[in-house]
Amino acid sequence: MSSSFPLAALRQLSALALSTLFLAPLAQADAIAPQRLSMLDNAMQAQIDDGHLAGIATLIYQDGEIVHRQQLGYQDIASETPLAEDTLYKIFSLTKPVTAVALLMLVEEGKLSLDDPLEKYLPQFKDLQVASALDADPANLPTEPATHAVTVRELMNYTGGFTYGRFTQSAVDTLYQQADLFTRDITLEQLVDRIADIPLRHQPGTRWHYSFSIDIQARLVEVLSGQPYDVFLSERVLDPLGMSDTAYYVSADKAERLATSYHSTDAGLQPMPKDDWLSKPTLIMGGSGLVSTMDDYLRFARMLLNEGELDGVRLLQPETVQAMRSRQLPEGIAGPEWAPGNTFGLNVAVVDDPAPAGYLPQGTFWWWGIEGPWAWIDPDNQRIVMGMMQNTDFRHSRVVHNTVSHILFRPAE
Repeated sequence: MSSSFPLAALRQLSALALSTLFLAPLAQADAIAPQRLSMLDNAMQAQIDDGHLAGIATLIYQDGEIVHRQQLGYQDIASETPLAEDTLYKIFSLTKPVTAVALLMLVEEGKLSLDDPLEKYLPQFKDLQVASALDADPANLPTEPATHAVTVRELMNYTGGFTYGRFTQSAVDTLYQQADLFTRDITLEQLVDRIADIPLRHQPGTRWHYSFSIDIQARLVEVLSGQPYDVFLSERVLDPLGMSDTAYYVSADKAERLATSYHSTDAGLQPMPKDDWLSKPTLIMGGSGLVSTMDDYLRFARMLLNEGELDGVRLLQPETVQAMRSRQLPEGIAGPEWAPGNTFGLNVAVVDDPAPAGYLPQGTFWWWGIEGPWAWIDPDNQRIVMGMMQNTDFRHSRVVHNTVSHILFRPAE
């Protein structure tokens, strides 16, 4: 999910999808043709048969109802436990849109403004320095003052100058790695303090870059609400939406429903340990960490599709959701290089050119998690397309996503 993501991987499609792609025309705002749905199931089954995935679930919701749903393959290969509708998935970065909603609720309440400087609420980010040579020795990194204070909007459009330390290489990324920011044994406050001590990777507002900025957003929620982030999220977002299976860890009574993650190797799919997901971590993150089901996350996506309201519960005003799914980047700044055809809103990508975006309809806003789960929300066609999978090969996840979007949305020729 870095700016250096290999675009060649995005152009790969399954042989099945390529051979049958043009059989069923699709007009926008029409129901997806049955032939395309059959092609989708066959292509996803091929992912399992070819040993790429242990299992994958897909769902399409349109005009107020689920029009297609399929669970294929296994939740756990060794026990031959099939995927089920209530299987629990580690959704990783699908946590990010949830954090956007949490912070935007506080914006609506007047607790902060998108154009406020971050240092107004988190003073450790005052007088930030910026790396002036990304290829320098990290121990002797030359820096210069930030041209302006990072704003809350820049946190949410990913132009704040922060990084993750995992997906790109530079002196600043090395400093992030040395700071051990992914340990589950520190608090969110400690994580943010460590980030504030590291120079920015680039000047604020000058480029899109994937980063810990979402976790800084979660810390903002804590400071402004006076609650631990997971408590705020439960009380203000998850519980009101009826997302009873969504949390930062899996309780003992639900453990058997947690899907196993797999790592692709030359010897086949190898299972990953589950232990860290079966107890509450000290580090509650805004950018990852939630476990959820297809049905729970569908409720969250439906709320956004319905411009902030679901079943009589309103979390955001329509204009706030519209801002979330609109371009929020500075003039002249492009969105993710690895997601051509997309600009960026507030914690979500937004399709502005369908063809390079895998033919996702214009205006679709979306994100995905590093083990593959994704959600595409299409306001113009009142449609949500979701998938759940658990594989550490994130490049292959993008191949799967592109295969699905081509099958469902590529125009007939």
